[in-house]
Amino acid sequence: MGNNKKRQTLARTVLVALFAALTSAGAFIAIPVGAIPIVLQNLFAMLSGLILGPFLGGAAVLLYLAAGAIGAPVFAGGAGGFVHFATPSGGFLYGYFLAAVVAGLIASSPRAEKKTRRWRIVAAAVAGMLAVYIPGVIQLKILYNMTWKAAFFAGCIPFLIGDAVKTTSAIIIAPRLRSLIADATH
Repeated sequence: MGNNKKRQTLARTVLVALFAALTSAGAFIAIPVGAIPIVLQNLFAMLSGLILGPFLGGAAVLLYLAAGAIGAPVFAGGAGGFVHFATPSGGFLYGYFLAAVVAGLIASSPRAEKKTRRWRIVAAAVAGMLAVYIPGVIQLKILYNMTWKAAFFAGCIPFLIGDAVKTTSAIIIAPRLRSLIADATH
């Protein structure tokens, strides 16, 4: 393997670890709202996909989820352990992975397109944030035997304003970081 390939591999590995760490750090900024707190983890999961693309962004979130599953205190409130995947907020943990992959697929890989059109970033960020809700609402419905309407109101409505702010932040930050990442990984 040539020096350039080694550098690219190292840069990608560091970026995956960095975004897994950022997603973990997002757990420590939590505002309790019933059974599911408002956190920054979904912002960093979505940014993983927007900035690193679907493969590396998904890998970063999987690394974060694996750390939490084995007991590292990376989930909301400093929790860890596999049991948290079966709690009311567990569906949202699955949604973080979905958010990274969806946002990454829509935005496309930063290496493939250094200057991504703004509308793609907007669409990717919105779709990525919405993707967090899908498994979250499904799990709420199943765990609490709720109607779809009740699950939607419990799992979405309290978070919409905060998630709109996070999505807007991602739309502003992502283009510049995508450009930097494309330079570092080439």
